[in-house]
Amino acid sequence: VQLVESGGGSVQAGGSLRVSCVISGSASENYCIGWFRQAPGKERVGVAAIRPGVDNTYIAASVKGRFTITQDNANNTVYLQMNSLKPEDTAMYYCAVARFFSAWVGGSRVDYWGQGTQVTVS
Repeated sequence: VQLVESGGGSVQAGGSLRVSCVISGSASENYCIGWFRQAPGKERVGVAAIRPGVDNTYIAASVKGRFTITQDNANNTVYLQMNSLKPEDTAMYYCAVARFFSAWVGGSRVDYWGQGTQVTVS
């Protein structure tokens, strides 16, 4: 399984960005895909996840109401739309695949990671 992120960049506070993750290869039919982020000097934390083909999502409390995760099953792509960005959203954003949503809160393992895309909010 390969995960390729794109769409990071720099934006002013209050602005918007959309990051994308294309998944290729054979993952289990039952999996969650989503995003973690890691700010300098801090731990990596789960941000949002979605289970493809099912209308189930997880959104971290810190971004709820500002970030939205969606999927394009035809193109094996998951998007994270980030609105009303704040300087504290600055981090490396990593795409990830796991069996369970609990991976996003440290309750189970992540099976695959992308290389990350930098988001900087000033």
